[in-house]
Amino acid sequence: MKLGVNILNFGPGGSPDSLRGWARFAEQAGFSIAMISDRGPLTPDVQARYPAPFYDPFVTLAWLAGQTEHIELGTTVALLPYRSPLLTARMAANVDQFSRGRLVLGVGVGWSEPEYAALGVPFGQRGAITNEYLAAIKKLWTNEVASMNGRFVSFREVRTGPGPARRPHPPIWVGGSSAAAIRRAARFGDAWHPIDPRLDWLRESGLPSLRAAAKAAGRPPSALCPRINLHLEAGDLDQDRRRTGVGSLPQVLRDLEELATLGSEYVVFDTYRGRPEDYRPAEEDWRMLEAVAARCLQ
Repeated sequence: MKLGVNILNFGPGGSPDSLRGWARFAEQAGFSIAMISDRGPLTPDVQARYPAPFYDPFVTLAWLAGQTEHIELGTTVALLPYRSPLLTARMAANVDQFSRGRLVLGVGVGWSEPEYAALGVPFGQRGAITNEYLAAIKKLWTNEVASMNGRFVSFREVRTGPGPARRPHPPIWVGGSSAAAIRRAARFGDAWHPIDPRLDWLRESGLPSLRAAAKAAGRPPSALCPRINLHLEAGDLDQDRRRTGVGSLPQVLRDLEELATLGSEYVVFDTYRGRPEDYRPAEEDWRMLEAVAARCLQ
């Protein structure tokens, strides 16, 4: 099982220096992938959780490709309805070229209705848009010249090259834990990328649903690649109430053992606690990540 980190590309500590520092830390500490998140316009509901400045994921990853050597780089998650799939396909392929085949495209639908309104995208159709955009991106990545006539996107004999460096295309990780997201992961994804899942839910509901959806789609089940919170406490927390990845170091290590047993190929750690007032200096986050890496990345 490979481990990764979610780089904080937003907030009061965000800067080119901090982004470079995060990526180099992750690579030097032995993590396999560094990922960053995505937003559109920072409407008040988004700003309350993810304050400015917020660095664009594709521009940032293209730059970080030149600041790193071997670590994979990805999005957790790119919000597909916010950009034309022709542009997403081209930008993502460019990043994959610049990184020599190290891109992972994590995708999702988002949750902010005001953000959708600011972009002029229908919030109620975000799932259908995402499905069609995924089909378009795959077609654009695997054909030198592509055409499509869909409900939300149509194009004829377009080229978006250069194509991706990794063949047949960069891995697509589909985020979300709803029934629709699980079906999307089974239909389009190389991996399912649930965010902050409980272990009992994964075992009893999430993974059985993924297997059933894959069978219905006529595909093998997507790999499991979750993103979990990471926060180390001095002592054990109540087992029934704590979040996956939050607790004492022994508790977190047991969580990782369970995720490995469930078949996780990657686990990505997110050290952001979800509230700007809980923001910590990067060095504090790195110490937590190093404590886990020292036990797992040997």
